Amino acid sequence: MIFLVLLGLGLFLAIVWWYIDYYRHFKGVFNIPRPGWMFPIFGHVFLAKNATDAYWVLHQLTMTVGKGKAIRGCLGYFYGINIADPAILERLLTHTSVINKSQLYKYAHRWLETGLLTSDHEKWRGRRKLLTPAYHFKILEQFIDVFDKNSNILVQKLQREVGKNKTDVFPFVTLCALDTICETAMGTCVNAQQCADSDYVQSIKRISEIVISRGISVLKQFDFYYLFTQDYRDETKCIEILHGYTMSVIQSRRKELLAKQNENEKPKQIEENLGYKAKIPFLDILLQATFNGEPLTDEDIREEVDTFMFEGHDTTSSAISFTIYCLANNPHVQKKVFEEQRDIFVDNPQRETTYQDLQEMKYLEMVIKETLRLYPSVPLYGRTVVEDFSIDKYSFKRGTEIAFGVFSLHRNPEIYPNPEVFDPERFTLEETVKRHPFSYLPFSAGYRNCVGQKFAMMEMKATIGMLVRKFVFQEAPDSELKLKSGLILSSATGVNVKITNRVW
Repeated sequence: MIFLVLLGLGLFLAIVWWYIDYYRHFKGVFNIPRPGWMFPIFGHVFLAKNATDAYWVLHQLTMTVGKGKAIRGCLGYFYGINIADPAILERLLTHTSVINKSQLYKYAHRWLETGLLTSDHEKWRGRRKLLTPAYHFKILEQFIDVFDKNSNILVQKLQREVGKNKTDVFPFVTLCALDTICETAMGTCVNAQQCADSDYVQSIKRISEIVISRGISVLKQFDFYYLFTQDYRDETKCIEILHGYTMSVIQSRRKELLAKQNENEKPKQIEENLGYKAKIPFLDILLQATFNGEPLTDEDIREEVDTFMFEGHDTTSSAISFTIYCLANNPHVQKKVFEEQRDIFVDNPQRETTYQDLQEMKYLEMVIKETLRLYPSVPLYGRTVVEDFSIDKYSFKRGTEIAFGVFSLHRNPEIYPNPEVFDPERFTLEETVKRHPFSYLPFSAGYRNCVGQKFAMMEMKATIGMLVRKFVFQEAPDSELKLKSGLILSSATGVNVKITNRVW
């Protein structure tokens, strides 16, 4: 009896505390509409039937309740505001009080720790400055043959799928992107496309699922509960494998560079390498870098390399897969992409891709941009307010979570007429300049925009261009997408197309 009384009292106090905390966070933005009743502790979690339809539910609520601008709500103990108004987004994304990432990113901390993606503004600022030279176009240009090499393996894998009623291209593309990011980030090959069942490949896949699962599960948000789950045990095993592999590569490469120094052979510095033909993986740049006058430790380097691995393969895999799907379902668009490829490669579709080729793929770039409008790889960006501040009629309190609703923003009919229609012509220069500059945010914007967006666009062009030169993609039976919520957009039913050989 005493136990039940104490349990009831504890529950009552928890609910009271939750309401007080909720009011503290939202008292300056009560003029932002809220979608109906909230359950104590759980908040609005029950509005979505399952994790698969969460983005659609959020989008519909933002368009209806929020009039396409903003709504407020909560998921467990995360109190958030979903913003989809370009004018407000611009002011928030360029505000120094909204530079820290959302607390939801903490679920990736055991793996990524506090690298460029997850670090707070002080550490992030220094690391961003340090890493920016790695994305100079001369550095990126050296990786085009890596894109080609791994895309050729992807072609061989998809060749076995020719003639089938349907093929889910997402797992094939994911392994290709993983091979590419490993070679460009670490200068090593994991042969993911040839050894898909390797411990490293499987660990990358599993830990990504776990991070996403924690973000959308109210119970797993509580560390005490999470410690007793199978996910925690799986995560611990995955981290041991991933950190162990990355650290072994770092230490091996550090010894190689040290040996060169001992032999009086000076390693090539970034500035020298702007005209240098040999490949310089991002790892080498980190090994030669200094932060506050000191070289980075192995642990510092590992968290940045692991961040490259996470950000550089999942997001690109999503974008490439959805682009293939859009081409299959819009044959008139695919025809124009192919004609552009034929104009560039003329009578030699087998030759290596060059940097100039990628610059000439103007229409393909428009297609990719339109795909990222409909299917943004990261549909929701999160930030945490670090200091109280006001914008117009809104007062944002320290600790409030702000979500930038890219998915809703990109499907707002007031910005993009007939938003569900796939139309690359939206991204001609004439059409682009008509829109608010913050109405299209597939790579975020402002202070923490994606440092690797040029790299990603080059990789996507090289891979999709080669695939279109080799294959015709067609709509497959029962191929309708069922978008799945997570840190990265995917489809619960796969990204299915029918593949046939292309006649050049």
